[in-house]
Amino acid sequence: MVFIEYFHRGINQSSTRMIKIRRGTKEDISKARELIIELARYEQAENEVRVTEEQMTEYGFGKDPLFGFFVAEIHNEIVGLALYYFRYSTWKGKRMYLEDLIVTESHRRKGIGKLLFDQMISESIETGCSGMMFQVLGWNKPSIEFYKTYKVEMSDEWLNVHLNHE
Repeated sequence: MVFIEYFHRGINQSSTRMIKIRRGTKEDISKARELIIELARYEQAENEVRVTEEQMTEYGFGKDPLFGFFVAEIHNEIVGLALYYFRYSTWKGKRMYLEDLIVTESHRRKGIGKLLFDQMISESIETGCSGMMFQVLGWNKPSIEFYKTYKVEMSDEWLNVHLNHE
């Protein structure tokens, strides 16, 4: 199990908080789904969340897991999530896809997103990926500015295409 402890000074700079970044477990699925719903609500798409805790448990911890995730904790309370999976690029080889990076609203702007993102970079390197990919909504200016601090490449050439089976 990966376990990393960070000490981070809060926004008011008067108190030190302990933030733990660790690999997610089956026991974390319920809270992970809550955070996913919170993100969907923020993105004004709460009605789009269809995945159940049972599905997440099966696809994350079953015979052939499809995804992994890390959580951020403060005082044993999960306040953030980074969920990822691997994909293959015919041009670049093995890539990590960061599906969601979520920090609960009451804990944003405290460095938790950075700690989770840094963990994802480390995980992508440790698992032999040639890089990491993710999406950000064009109207989500705080996230865009955050990712720009990492000197990411943003493309407006490619369109997102979805085929849903309903």
